[in-house]
Amino acid sequence: MTLTLSRPRRMTVPRRSFVTRRNIPYLLVLPALLGFLVFKAYPILAAMYISLTTGAGAARSFVGLDNYVRLVNDPLFWTSLWNTGLILVVQVPIMLLFALLLALGLNSPLVRLRGLWRLGVFMPSLTGLVAYGVMFSVILRKDAGLLNWLLSLFGVDPIDWLGSPFWARIAIVIALTWHYTGYNAVIYLAGLQSIPKDLYEAAMVDGAGSVRRFWSITVPQLRPILLLTVVLSTIGTLQLFDEPFVLTGGGPDNSTLTISLYLYQNGFRYFDFGYAAAIAYALTLIVAGFGIAQMRMQKR
Repeated sequence: MTLTLSRPRRMTVPRRSFVTRRNIPYLLVLPALLGFLVFKAYPILAAMYISLTTGAGAARSFVGLDNYVRLVNDPLFWTSLWNTGLILVVQVPIMLLFALLLALGLNSPLVRLRGLWRLGVFMPSLTGLVAYGVMFSVILRKDAGLLNWLLSLFGVDPIDWLGSPFWARIAIVIALTWHYTGYNAVIYLAGLQSIPKDLYEAAMVDGAGSVRRFWSITVPQLRPILLLTVVLSTIGTLQLFDEPFVLTGGGPDNSTLTISLYLYQNGFRYFDFGYAAAIAYALTLIVAGFGIAQMRMQKR
């Protein structure tokens, strides 16, 4: 009788799959994270390094904080900062006031065809920035512009909207107000429609008039939305580029030169990318400072 020895069976270790219930959320987030690292984080860090260098192309040399020192002593940078701040202080309050008045009117039950009016108010914000800039450059012409023709009907002499430092700034304000008022009006309209009507009915029972109801109910209820539009409008105006670039090119006499336009000129006209990157980081700090200050004011 022969005995046959059987080979011992190998123990098979179960393969662990990388796709598990625990790892699925991270796998889903991974494409967005990679996109952020490649298209956001890397350019930000690369721009920081470029701001510490000078030169063109691969022939760049490290200069430390020289570009930032140059920035502080650059009169054109301060001129662009002054122009941007002036447009911000003048245009943003006017635009938000018009937007609030439009929202109150469009929310009134006395207005007929409110849907059509709301669409008409929002339409300007759908127009491309360059397209409406070109449109306003035609409207604001001194000799054959539509606005000067309308003013001539009332006996007003032609105004050099784009050739005078004062009127060029006014032209930028007019263009910005036309384009963004409807956008903010729609935001305010959504906020008005979310206010409970019971508050207004209780105030009317107590004898509060329309003005009293506006200041005691509407404004407090809209306070978060008002803050949102102020912050967004401030950030957008600090980054103002398209309108002065298309309408005036920063002129006349640098009266409409904004920070973003000055950044563009240094980077893509003079190819001084190190200095342009320094301007970009200075603009980032300014925008962050305004945003933090406005949020703290709201908390107080």
